[in-house]
Amino acid sequence: MKVEPLAIPGLLLVEPARFADARGFFSEVWSRRALAAAGLDVEFVQDNHSLSREAGVVRGLHFQRPPAAQGKLVRVVRGSILDVAVDIREGSPTYGRHVACVLSAANWQQLWVPRGFAHGFATLEPDTEVLYKVDAYYDRAADAGIRWDDPAIGIDWRVENPILSDKDRAAPRLAEIPPPFPKGSW
Repeated sequence: MKVEPLAIPGLLLVEPARFADARGFFSEVWSRRALAAAGLDVEFVQDNHSLSREAGVVRGLHFQRPPAAQGKLVRVVRGSILDVAVDIREGSPTYGRHVACVLSAANWQQLWVPRGFAHGFATLEPDTEVLYKVDAYYDRAADAGIRWDDPAIGIDWRVENPILSDKDRAAPRLAEIPPPFPKGSW
């Protein structure tokens, strides 16, 4: 398993090996032992699966407030996405900055998004399926988000006419909310 640190500390691009033959392929997509050896020792409690029927669906930017914050390991099993993580840890030197990468069924890469980040993605192909493991259970009371098109964050979603939920359309800008992860909580 190949693990590559990204531009913001804590974010990791994970690429599991695939072993192919005439029948198809086999891949060990999660190994606690292998990722712990690479510095990511996490216990997952829930797997989530989303399907977006159309290209141009934007989901996010979502997070759960402490103490119910979640780390996520995101992968695509059909189609492709532009996956985005935004640092929302107060006092972080990269606060408000983001990293974006393309995850696809073809490139077989995964993104580790630790606690303290908002997460979202835009589908680049129709019928895209995304799976992600989380290290804390969903908590409706802690569920929060920031506006997907916040100009201070400046994400190029690579989508002309985004398809959004009402919740995502109404989310506040990062500057309009108290720091979601205050100093000392991360």
